[in-house]
Formats: sequence, C-alpha cells, structure tokens
Amino acid sequence: MGCRKLLVLVLLVSLLSLRSQSQHHISSGNLRVRVVFSDDRALNFRARLQLMNGASNNTVDEAYTDEHGEAEFSRIAIGSYHIVVSGEGIQDTDSGVFDVDERKTTQSIMISVRRKGEGEQHQGLGATVAAADLHIPDEASTEFNQATALMSKESWKDAIPKLQRAVAIYPKYVDAYTDLGVVYSRLGQWDLERESLNKALSINDHFAPALLNLGMLEIRQKHYADAEGLLQKASAGDPANVQILALLSQTQLLDKRFDAAVASCEKAHSLPHTGFAIVHYIAARAFLHENRIQDAIAQFKTMLQEEPTGARADAVRNELNVLQASAH
Repeated sequence: MGCRKLLVLVLLVSLLSLRSQSQHHISSGNLRVRVVFSDDRALNFRARLQLMNGASNNTVDEAYTDEHGEAEFSRIAIGSYHIVVSGEGIQDTDSGVFDVDERKTTQSIMISVRRKGEGEQHQGLGATVAAADLHIPDEASTEFNQATALMSKESWKDAIPKLQRAVAIYPKYVDAYTDLGVVYSRLGQWDLERESLNKALSINDHFAPALLNLGMLEIRQKHYADAEGLLQKASAGDPANVQILALLSQTQLLDKRFDAAVASCEKAHSLPHTGFAIVHYIAARAFLHENRIQDAIAQFKTMLQEEPTGARADAVRNELNVLQASAH
C-alpha cells in the first residue's frame, strides 16, 4: 500500500507544474482582473468573469472574483479578448476589447461596474490594462521579465539577482517573490523558498499561486495538515482551478482524510478537467482505504475513459484487472 501511495505522489506531482513554469511560453500570458464599483470601491462579493475571444461571444475561460474583487486567468494565448462581468446586485458589464501582449508575462485590467439601478451601463466602462500590476515601475517589470526568460532556460541561479532587484525596486512585487520561491525550490533551497513565498503572502495573503507553491512545499516536507489549509485557501480564491483541487485531494489522501479526498475529486470532476483524470485514481485509492471496492473499480474505469492510453493508463488497467479478479 505504501508503494501505491508513493506512486500517487509521483504521478500527480509530475502533472502539477509550478506556476512560473507556465509563464515561460511566449505564446501565452497571465491576466489579473480587478473589479471595482463606479466609486472605485473594490467589489466585495463573488462576481462571474467570462473571458471571451476578440469581439465575439465565445467564452474561452471563466473565473470568479474573491472578496477583494480580484481574479486571475493563467496561460492565456496571445491575442485580443474581452471580459463580461456579471453577478447579483450589479449590472452586466463588458470590459471592451484588450490585448494580451506577448511582451509582458503578466498584465492587469481594472473593470468598473455599476450597481443595479445606478444608471445605464455601457460597454468598456473603466477598463484599463497595465504591465504586471497597475503600480509596478517599468524598471522592476523589466528585471522580472528578464528573470522569467532566464527561468525558461532553467538558468535558475542567474534569475535570482534579477528577481532580487525587482523586489528591491518594488517591495510589493508579489509575482517576483513567488518566482523567487520557484527558483529556490529548483535549487533545493527549501528554507529560502518558504521565506520567499511567505513574503509574497504577507503582501497578498490570497494569492493562489503562492498558496499553491507553499502547499507543495508542505507536502514535500510531509506537513499534510498545513498543506491542506493552504490549498483550501487557494481553492477558495480560485474555485475553478482543477490543478489546485487535484493537489488538495492528493494531500487529503496522504493525510488519510479519505472522505475529504473523494469530495475534492468529485468537485474537480464537476469542472472541465482535461489532463487531470488522475483525480479518479486518487478517489479510487481513497475508496480502497475504506474497503469500498466497487466504488474504487468505478473510479478506475472513469479514469480509463478519460485517459485510455499511456503509461498511467496501462498501470491503472493492470491494477483494475487484479482488483476485479479479487472481487469475484
């Protein structure tokens, strides 16, 4: 059983890449969204954000704002988009068309919305885009982007001084501190990784990428309860992020919280989860720990439906055959 548990960890962590690795493709970028009322007060409840291609109504992704009126879209293909904001008590608002720029790894957009009854809403009201953050100096952004380029070449040590200069110029640079954590992780310097991620979270305690990476660090150090708390918080801020849910379910399995692991897997399954059929393997392992053999068999079969080929599928198919034979 212990070997099987280790297999879950190895298989899943191989799928769950660190945040900054996803930034290293110049064909995509990250987009932060901040929604405010027309009086510039932050939206303090969940609103739905639909990211749409160009001027069309084809939704390519969606997210929900957190309690600060913020949300993030990751790995967006370079191109033109617009965002439609909707929610209880506010008028539907279209940001107007903006570009995800290949020259910037992270951009921000602010969208101003009106309360219902406040007056007629117009498309494109208050939408603005800026590099990385609305307040980050260009010099700091340049250092950050140079570090990103070095990280894409796995030049981890060379990226450190760039990121350190970025945070020296702009001490509230959450992305730079998070990427420092990634670099230190790659170098096996876990104490420095923890320090950098905690610094990022001291600036923005609901920043999902830093919470996710710190959660992965806690898993590596077998602090499963601490990891679960961090990943629960990350998931609350980004409820449609299947990567976080998959890692959360794995953590709960390793901590022997089997019902919780199954619940997280079910939530992941309810969302688009291409590439994360592994959640069904995790659910199956949890069911086996509870001696729910038929439920485990059903989960193995679902995984094979979603991922019918490859090394993982072959391993699961072999295990399923053994399990079915023993169940008779």
